Amino acid sequence: MRIISGLHKGRIIRASKNISVRPTTNRAKEALFNILGNIFKFEKTIALDLFCGIGSISFELSSRGAQNVTAIDSNPLCINFINSLKKELKMDINTIKTDAFHFIKITKTKFNLIFADPPFNLEYPFYLEIINSVFTSRILQKDGLLIIEHSKKYNFEKNKYFNYSRSYGNNSFSFFEKKAGL
Repeated sequence: MRIISGLHKGRIIRASKNISVRPTTNRAKEALFNILGNIFKFEKTIALDLFCGIGSISFELSSRGAQNVTAIDSNPLCINFINSLKKELKMDINTIKTDAFHFIKITKTKFNLIFADPPFNLEYPFYLEIINSVFTSRILQKDGLLIIEHSKKYNFEKNKYFNYSRSYGNNSFSFFEKKAGL
């Protein structure tokens, strides 16, 4: 995995083999950030990376100058890895070792970008729980965006917050936002 752009462009990130994660592929991440670069001014972005794993998305956001990045994962190995690398790279990423569903319920922070990459074997109803929790908790700022990375086998087009989806290989990114009147 590598950081694609920004201050640490080209930096290779390798996690220890004892950390079992499935980071977003470089190709998919590059495509995602091409989309995000047309939507957000990163220096004004307050981002939340749920189920962050080894921090691929968090490091990319921070490298591109995001105003604030919060990375959430329940795996202490992942959080320790991010903490070690962020210190080495002098990046300001706020890490919290907790369950993502719990964090959504208790945080008072408002984000304009929320990215969620739950375990690939997560069942469809749990994805819906993420979506509904984010929007009912009101942690997404007005005009904010929720992006969920998931297997291509899942389709969220009938969800009232769904905007569009993009697929790269077996991975898909679905984009959700609060529409007027909701």
